[in-house]
Amino acid sequence: MMSVAVTDAEMTAPAEARKIHPAWVRVTHWVNAIAMIVMIGSGWQIYNASPLFNFEFPLAITIGGWLAGGIMWHFAAMWVLVINGLVYLALGIYTGRFRAKLFPIRPSQVFADIKAALTFKLAHDNLAVYNAVQKVLYLGVIACGVLIVLSGLSIWKPVQFQELTTLFGGYDFARYVHFSAMAAIVTFLLVHVALALIVPKSLRAMITGR
Repeated sequence: MMSVAVTDAEMTAPAEARKIHPAWVRVTHWVNAIAMIVMIGSGWQIYNASPLFNFEFPLAITIGGWLAGGIMWHFAAMWVLVINGLVYLALGIYTGRFRAKLFPIRPSQVFADIKAALTFKLAHDNLAVYNAVQKVLYLGVIACGVLIVLSGLSIWKPVQFQELTTLFGGYDFARYVHFSAMAAIVTFLLVHVALALIVPKSLRAMITGR
């Protein structure tokens, strides 16, 4: 299995020359971002047709214009998200990037990094190494991505995927699972974008790879 562990040479190389994100990471990242934004906006349009809670999303932040339009956009983005997500997961496992970047996770490090983040002392000097909080968030959003796809399938085809729908506690409860996973992903995206603005070199690295 290939390895993407950071070598001593990479650690001592100038930041401008250090390779942080290979091309496949950058491409799948931006495709996922676009597909997820379309999924969320169109999903809010679908939600408004049959709300789960006592509120609706403003039309200005939905995609599709009406229920049928929202469904068309949702399904179109769904296939892009699933295919691109599978490519990302497969390459992340095959190349060893997930193992090198996201593990191990030690509870003591998580608590220490949360404390550092809350006191604005969390370092971002080396973008090639993820802190414990980043590891937890990235693994969490990957898990939410899998959950939202599976719960979405159980809502889309509750008869064809009746075993899956049953696993989620039935059609109605699957909708709540789907909504909860969406809310978690939206929260992650807001935090992710905020951190990218606070540490602009991280955004630059996701564009140039260095």
